[in-house]
Amino acid sequence: MEAPIRAREALGFILFSLLFSICRSSSLNHLLISNAERRIDLSSHIVKVFLTLKVENAGSTPTSEVLLSFPPTQADHLATVEALVTKGKRKKTTLVRLDVKPTELPDAPNDAKYFTIYLANPLKSGESTTIEVLYLLTHSQEPFPAEIAQSESQLVYYRDSALILSPYHIKQQTTFIKTPSTKVESFTRVEPSNRAGTEIKYGPYEDHPPYSFSPILIHFENNSPFAVVEELVREVEISHWGNLQVTEQYTLVHAGARHKGVFSRVDYQSRPTLNGASSLRYLLARLPPRVHSVYYRDEIGNISSSHLRTDSRKSELEIEPRYPLFGGWKATFVIGYGLPLQDFLFETSDDRRYLNFTFGCPLLETVVDKLTVKVVLPEGSKDPSAVVPFPVEQHLETKYSYLDVVGRTVVVMEKKNLVPAHNSHFQVYYTFKPIFMLAEPLMLSSAFFLFFVACVAYLHIDLSIRK
Repeated sequence: MEAPIRAREALGFILFSLLFSICRSSSLNHLLISNAERRIDLSSHIVKVFLTLKVENAGSTPTSEVLLSFPPTQADHLATVEALVTKGKRKKTTLVRLDVKPTELPDAPNDAKYFTIYLANPLKSGESTTIEVLYLLTHSQEPFPAEIAQSESQLVYYRDSALILSPYHIKQQTTFIKTPSTKVESFTRVEPSNRAGTEIKYGPYEDHPPYSFSPILIHFENNSPFAVVEELVREVEISHWGNLQVTEQYTLVHAGARHKGVFSRVDYQSRPTLNGASSLRYLLARLPPRVHSVYYRDEIGNISSSHLRTDSRKSELEIEPRYPLFGGWKATFVIGYGLPLQDFLFETSDDRRYLNFTFGCPLLETVVDKLTVKVVLPEGSKDPSAVVPFPVEQHLETKYSYLDVVGRTVVVMEKKNLVPAHNSHFQVYYTFKPIFMLAEPLMLSSAFFLFFVACVAYLHIDLSIRK
């Protein structure tokens, strides 16, 4: 009996796969892009790409999915993909966020990677819609030359395609590339193309079949510091006595062109615009409001070169490393601060508590290769669960602190390749009985009581050996 059942299950799975592939291929054949405009911003080391697609359904059946394709070289450096669609007409238009998820397709040409955009409403036959796409790329600008002296400017390569890689036929498309300055050493020409000031224009190109690709290479000046946090560990410790303690351990590196030769402090301070133009001089951290007990230190000790500005809406901490960071140089430091618990801890209707805090890195314009967020719950907490708006790796640990008996549950979340767009809120839910708050005070009271009892007993007991 088991063999026929397994055969039927295998046959059903094969039929389902064939039906799914047929539906997906039919949607690819029926959709086309009547107009596409891409704007690439290379002002910083985080590449921002804004893509506007006007999608038409030329088939006979409605569809709810639109595919985005990326070459494998870009997919490896893709940090985030967002999609929006415009609703309404004229002045009453609103932008609606769409779900975007990675997708694997069989027989993808040249190992292309796909993302699926799920439309809010099915696109019927003959209808069209305009989709706004934003995606960010990290580690996509290659320094060339790889080593520069203190007085030299930083030049980088950027590789892309003059044509938008898409699984659909594109009737008309145009690409605009913005460089940080007018100093462009060279760029690949794919006619029609031209450069005016800080903008390079490719197109318009008409009637290109699916998966069209035309590689381009741009060599330009980019003196923005390539601030990359190789590893960041954020520990958020909850104390039900009214405080939220945050400790952040940074391993920072300048990922730009490596510094060669000797470093002259005199030339660096006397002519800062000419010497070390691409160096990292300071960092700006955006902290929550009502922050207190802020410290900034490293292995040597406290670093006094920091400035804290606070108001009712935000707090900004401007920090300077002990030395300016040139390409290839590293720095490790720790930032810590306290926050009032009532601003971040709340209760649900079913008597559960949850922490509402910000995921990501507080430093502006930085890339985080690896981020670990640890939420330390009070001792006695049970049933912890985390809700994060994007995929992360999660597991539980146990931490022992002062006067702990069974230890504190730690919710650990890890994610790689983060950008400032990932600075969104996440929640950690758990249950906690207030009786556990009396554990440490009772333990201290019992210890002092036993100590005084022992002292009284020692003073009243005669331990001499005489009669």
